[in-house]
Amino acid sequence: MSNLRSLSFAALAAAALSVTALLGASTAAAAPNAVTPSDCADVEVVFARGTFEGPGIGKVGNPFVDALRGRLPGQAVGVYAVNYPASVDFARAVDGVADVSNHLNDMAARCPATDIVLGGYSQGAAVSAYATSDTVPAGYVLPAGLTGPLAPAVADHVAAVALFGKPSANVVSVLQRGAPPIAIGPAFAGKTIDLCAAEDPICQPGGLNRGAHSAYVTNGMADQAADFAARQIAERHSA
Repeated sequence: MSNLRSLSFAALAAAALSVTALLGASTAAAAPNAVTPSDCADVEVVFARGTFEGPGIGKVGNPFVDALRGRLPGQAVGVYAVNYPASVDFARAVDGVADVSNHLNDMAARCPATDIVLGGYSQGAAVSAYATSDTVPAGYVLPAGLTGPLAPAVADHVAAVALFGKPSANVVSVLQRGAPPIAIGPAFAGKTIDLCAAEDPICQPGGLNRGAHSAYVTNGMADQAADFAARQIAERHSA
């Protein structure tokens, strides 16, 4: 995976958080979410929460999952909360990339009929996006827990990817020199929705509205992403 070197990922996460801190965004932790991984549900949402959010899928993951369930009547929708600190210990953010990769490998082997929806918010969007990368450049050493990019057969089990407020290249280059941009792997590009609220300083270069980064809960983008994911799932079964 091109961007999985722990130092580089740490730089990206630091850049994203630095913008929020400079703009005075709240750092209050969200309440833990009662989420339980489902054993071979029809659909499973694998979601990585944002920085400082408590264990679970976070304030954006919850409305997204609720919206998706409403669009898939009669289908069991399970949830897997990506296991990573989502904290200022940025070197450990790569733990989330490893957890996503390991969980997708496990699901592909154990629950081959399950349609997987991968998602994330803020730092969690970076975690999930990095997990889609398909190359490891010369000189990069994969961190513990990762053996390489996801195999194409595993990627095929992911029906959709929904990213909210993914850190921009501008955030990376301005605040943390040397951190690589996030690139969605080609196996995932056609099934990814990458949402950025207007004036969100984390994902939009020049954005100045610190409240915009928290707007995904109420601005309709959770519904937009759920519509997209539901269509992707339906198309898989109509092909």
